[in-house]
Amino acid sequence: MSRPPLQALQNFVTAARLGNLTRAAETVNLTVSALSHQMRQLEQRLGYPLLLRQPRGVRVTPEGQRLLDQVAPHLDAIGQAFQPFAARHDRVLTVSALPSMASNWLVPRLGRFVAAYPQIEINLESSERLTDFARQLQIDAALRVGAGQWPGLTAEPMFDEWLVPMASPALVQQMGGVDGQPISHWPLLGDPDGEWDRWFALVDDMPPARYVAMLNDSEAHHRAALDGIGVALGRVTRARLLLDSGQLIALSPHRLKTRWSHWLVYPPRSATHQGFLAFRDWLHAEAAEHALHMRTAG
Repeated sequence: MSRPPLQALQNFVTAARLGNLTRAAETVNLTVSALSHQMRQLEQRLGYPLLLRQPRGVRVTPEGQRLLDQVAPHLDAIGQAFQPFAARHDRVLTVSALPSMASNWLVPRLGRFVAAYPQIEINLESSERLTDFARQLQIDAALRVGAGQWPGLTAEPMFDEWLVPMASPALVQQMGGVDGQPISHWPLLGDPDGEWDRWFALVDDMPPARYVAMLNDSEAHHRAALDGIGVALGRVTRARLLLDSGQLIALSPHRLKTRWSHWLVYPPRSATHQGFLAFRDWLHAEAAEHALHMRTAG
């Protein structure tokens, strides 16, 4: 027996699911007459009817339903397996970033990129999971934090991250103002990485004997600070919008550099992607402006 007509089977699945030849024809980029002819040829090949034509569409016959049940899952699986290998287009760009980095730093700036490059469609994948470029072939680049060592990938530095004590206006008022009391006397939100110890060493002071709460997530720190629970040793990049809007107040001019930085990371295949190269240049310009702001901010 000759090979099964895969395109005709795919079009049959589309028509059966939509229940309408006109809509199915539009979906598969055929005329209605061409699709109808293709369905008749498939029925003649199999020897039984698949679709019953009705005034307002088509209905799957019992034989057609059995074929649909057998064929559709396999065609769907092929479509899913092929998706990562879809042809790359220089005007379509996919970037991965941590949710906090995406919402607090990249997205507020993204309008400038869209305005400068309206011909490029940018897709932002926000995820806590580390991108596997070998498997996730649709992702062109990622914004990561770390030491910049990812084997097989190009890692370009964007900017450093800094920590500063920050609190809600309500807590600041309760404590008598920013300079009302030494930081060690405020209710502090601790973390398991010892960053407060490093900050107090920076300012030549002693950390408190206890913290009001221990939090191991930066977003939880910022949220607790916003709610007035205590003082967060917050990440300036992620809290920038909160600081600029006055929802959080920096309590000290002293900032502590973290042990890691922000990086643009990409696989070798992206080095010739024109859309990515435009994004890369734009991103580094934005990062340089941000770094300058961090150096000159009080």
